[in-house]
This record gives sequence, structure tokens and C-alpha cells, in this order.
Amino acid sequence: MSNLESYPPVFRQLKASTPPQLAELNNNSNSMGDTAQASSSVDIPVVDLECLSLEKLGEVCKEWGIFRLVNHGIPPSLLSKLEEHVKRVLSLSFESKQALLTNPLSYFWGTPLLTPTGAALRGALNINWLEGINVPLCHLQQFESEDPRLHDFSPRYFLQKKKITRHYLEEYGRHLSRIATTLFEAMVKNLNLGPKQSESSLDESTGFIRVYRYPSGSLADEAWGMMEHTDSSVLSIVNQDQVGGLEFFKDNEWLLVNPISGTLVVNIGDMLQAISDDQFMSVKHRVRTNKQAERFSICYFVFPAKGSVIRSSKYKPFTYTDFQQQVQHDTKTLGYKVGLQRFKLNAAV
Repeated sequence: MSNLESYPPVFRQLKASTPPQLAELNNNSNSMGDTAQASSSVDIPVVDLECLSLEKLGEVCKEWGIFRLVNHGIPPSLLSKLEEHVKRVLSLSFESKQALLTNPLSYFWGTPLLTPTGAALRGALNINWLEGINVPLCHLQQFESEDPRLHDFSPRYFLQKKKITRHYLEEYGRHLSRIATTLFEAMVKNLNLGPKQSESSLDESTGFIRVYRYPSGSLADEAWGMMEHTDSSVLSIVNQDQVGGLEFFKDNEWLLVNPISGTLVVNIGDMLQAISDDQFMSVKHRVRTNKQAERFSICYFVFPAKGSVIRSSKYKPFTYTDFQQQVQHDTKTLGYKVGLQRFKLNAAV
């Protein structure tokens, strides 16, 4: 099978020739005001999970909204094996991925915005140059596949074959849940949040992994891998490969986050910004594609407990479900995410 056959049909056509309408859609997007190259790479702050400093963590969250995590406790062998298997699955034909990656997993392309069922949200005005797999961790045990190409994605295969090695995705999810909980508990102390304010603000059962693949090619100057946005999560934790392309916005300029093997990149999401009364800011970021090489990343997102009400002096009371529905409505009708501004007290939107 050629590499081209692994892409969605629309991507195959676009790799062959760049239609004017793609550039027009991206340039007209209200969510992409700045298409300039990142001015420079930057050494983002480093947080050591083994020697976690509340003071430093608070400063980083307030001033940057993004940091590099070291000594996170994930075995390098697990990271390398997971990356290897992710690349293998995403290199299957487009038709195979659609047929094999079924409930509770889902395969998506062209947009990072998904419905609660994991389907790609259609109706947005822009095409993102990506494809991916959505993995809700609390339902992962339900996934079964007789196809040997997906055995590493199926926990039940390991149980049936009495494998000693844990399923890679499940084990990785356990580590990310531990990391997110540890960081959030430290942030809660830093913010001096009361028990009622923090007890349902992060729920491990909401955590999910999304694996992204960004095709390479001549469209690197025409199409974004992922357009400018903020994450809707409490926390997002990214394991990016060595290709690079992650950029974030700070002090009125775009800065490139260099990949460093064995480290993770953590960024603040919208929910934590609201919970913190805007003390911690959800960072704007985007992904630029590469002309020579595909880019892969494995991302973890975690949210407040379902139905829990976020109360803040800056925003009207709302649940994450309220927020998600508003984001999907705005994306369908406007082509971009408005986000927290919709819930700001006394805000005219």
C-alpha cells in the first residue's frame, strides 16, 4: 500500500494539487488572524514533577500557561512502543481505519473538533490538515478487534492471551491520569481554592487520548495542521515527536516549542482558566505542518466532572456540557470557537 492511500480522499487530492479554495477558506477564517511564521523558538519553563515547587508552578501558569514537564515517571520504553504502534495503525489505508476503529474508539480527519460521540464535527468553514484517533479511556476496555493489526489497541486481547505486558494505551492513560491529578492538586493549593470549588473540577473518568497525524507535503505553506485555538480542557498534556511544529502565542508573537525527547508539554485549558478566575490563562496555540516529514503527537485531555457547575467571579455559572454545546454551535455557525468570552459576566458577544 502506498503512503498516499492511508490519507483521506480529500487529502490525496490536495496533495496532488492545491486548490485555490483551500487557501481562501483558511485566510478568511476568523480564527486565524495571523498566518506568519513563528518568530523564534523559545525555551519554555521546565517543571520537575519529582521536585514540584508550588511557587514556580504558580508563576509558570500565570505568566506562560504552558510548560515542559520532566521526571514525569513514564518509562521511555512505553513511550517508544506506543509511538511505534500509533504510527503503524495510522499508516493503514483510510478505508481500513474507518472500518476498524469503531466504538468506543473513533477515527476522524479534517478537524480536531468532535461531538460527544467522537464523530468529527462537520459544518466548520476550515480544513485542518490532520487525522486522528479518539480514545475515551474509561471505555477502552470495551474495545475488541480480531484484526491482528489492532491487538495493541485492544486490552481484551492481552487478557485473553494472558500477556504480562499491559496494553500500551491503557498503561499510558494511567500515567497521564496520575500526572494530571498531581499537577492539578498542586495548582489548587496555589490558588487557595476551597474543597467545594475544587472537588469536582477535575474528574479522571473524563480523560481521553487523541492521537494526531499531520501529513507532510507542499501544502505546509497553505494549510494549517491545526488552526489557532485554546483547549477546552482543564489540562492538556502533549507528547510530540521530533518533527516539531507546535506554536503558542505570548506577548503578541508566535513562538515555536522545540521537541525534546522524553519530555511532555503541558498547557492550561479553558476550564482551568475559569476555575482560577483568570489567574491561570488558557494558552492559544496552533500546529504548523512540515514539508518534508509527517508529524505525530499523542495528547491527553481531562475535564471537570459531568454536571458539575463551574463558579467564578469572572463568568456566569456553567457546566462543561454547556461550554461544549456552545463551542460546537459557534463552530458550525461562525467557523471558529468563541470560547469563554460567551460566558463572561457583562460581556457583549
